[in-house]
Amino acid sequence: MTLPTTLTQAACRVLDEPEPADKVRLTYLFAKAWRDGDIWDVGDTLPQGRPARPAKPELCPPGLMPKRSTGLGKRRTALLHAIAHIELNAIDLAWDAVARFAGLQLPKAYFDDWVQVAEDEALHFEMLAQRLGELDAAYGDMAAHDGLWEAAVNTADDVLARMALAPMVLEARGLDTTPATVARLHGNGDSATAAVMEKIGEDEISHVAAGVRWFEHVCAQQGLDPVPTFKKLVAVHFKGHIKPPFNFAARDRAGMNRAYYEA
Repeated sequence: MTLPTTLTQAACRVLDEPEPADKVRLTYLFAKAWRDGDIWDVGDTLPQGRPARPAKPELCPPGLMPKRSTGLGKRRTALLHAIAHIELNAIDLAWDAVARFAGLQLPKAYFDDWVQVAEDEALHFEMLAQRLGELDAAYGDMAAHDGLWEAAVNTADDVLARMALAPMVLEARGLDTTPATVARLHGNGDSATAAVMEKIGEDEISHVAAGVRWFEHVCAQQGLDPVPTFKKLVAVHFKGHIKPPFNFAARDRAGMNRAYYEA
């Protein structure tokens, strides 16, 4: 196939692809082309408001979704399906961060980071889809919620708000919850699913780190104090509170100052 001529065109190609398997395939292809220099110009193509989605799963309001569990049988499948849906959205979030804010003249390292995040999320979705298949299930078999993309819509006009809400709040929460999920899966004798979750949890540290890095970079550009700026943006854009328990070790590895989230 013919490669897009710019990175933002590539990002929009992924965002406009409805089928998850093709979204993953294109992510791998374009990420490699960017690394290899076959795509080198960032460009200025803007994404549409929403990414394309497959016919299934049915999307429901977050409040109507059943509670996830790490028990066996259908509850384990529901857990995997819900996380697969999050990871599919995360592919689009990363590419949207590439295209949405390309006009801000950010350094090449910004685009390197979010292309890498997109590739990681594609791998995570692929691993989860494979595990679902091993359990005689598939992505799309169950309803899913649209809360993660709501966060993207709410921060589409502000790179600081996007960095604060997506990686520094939502993905950071995954750092907090994943170790307990892995422990319960091991306790249920499901080492295969536990290994997938451990891989995802480890990779998410670098994703939170990218969010912190570029949040603080833009704050420095604009002469803003990062901690109060973060708290102000979270108060406006996040429906809820940042609550303990916190995975301090993982958050510290991501370079996230505890002042961002404590108290």
